Amino acid sequence: MCSHNIIRDVDVRAFFLAAGFIRIDRSGKHFGSILNWMRDGDVPLPACTSDIEELHHEAKYYLCEELAHKCEVALQMRTGPSCQVPLLTSAREEQQLISNAKKPVVKLQVNRHNNKYSYTITSDDNLLKSIELFDKICLRFNGRILFLKDVIGNTEICCWSFYGHGKKVAEVCCTSIVYASDRKHTKVDFPEARILEETLNVLLYEQNVDTELLQATRSRQRVNYNDEDDDKSVSVNSANVQVVRRLALGARSNATP
Repeated sequence: MCSHNIIRDVDVRAFFLAAGFIRIDRSGKHFGSILNWMRDGDVPLPACTSDIEELHHEAKYYLCEELAHKCEVALQMRTGPSCQVPLLTSAREEQQLISNAKKPVVKLQVNRHNNKYSYTITSDDNLLKSIELFDKICLRFNGRILFLKDVIGNTEICCWSFYGHGKKVAEVCCTSIVYASDRKHTKVDFPEARILEETLNVLLYEQNVDTELLQATRSRQRVNYNDEDDDKSVSVNSANVQVVRRLALGARSNATP
């Protein structure tokens, strides 16, 4: 059944035994899938990415070009998304990028050295959380939002800015000054709900807007964030929070391993 494929390269891939059989020096792990493809012209791909890579090599070995192509397409779909974020070098460059942008803009200014006082215990962790959230949102909305990162600004330690049609429409400053018994401290917070909310709101400045997105951003309930207290007071309907997180971070039920 498969001899017509293998014999094309018989000198390299197989040799005949005296009984007339063909000995193939390959692992038999995916040989059943190869046979089913030759019989039926289709076969379900493995769930694990490494198994798809192995099946891809076997398909190329047995000259099953269509199966090899199917594996290549599946592997490309499982490749992690990527995007490029401009790193601002001057205020003039920032102004040009924002004014010339044809889509909404989200800018994160983060510079730990813009601090006059010592940081609170949780400040470093919250600063890293903001950077991590920025990376996640970049991957989720790549192509719909222009993302900018400013690491040389001398005004803020951690601040999110949101622009639509060339104008600033919202800002989330994550730093504040707290007073201890003997000195002042700089506190960096992580208002995740507010950041995600403003990210969805800025999408209203693009031409095509999803109905579900409009319902989530037009909710009358708001996020109340208290910078003076250590605890965050959030009064948001739990259902709306789930919608915001799902839309902003792109949670998928069929996540690939």
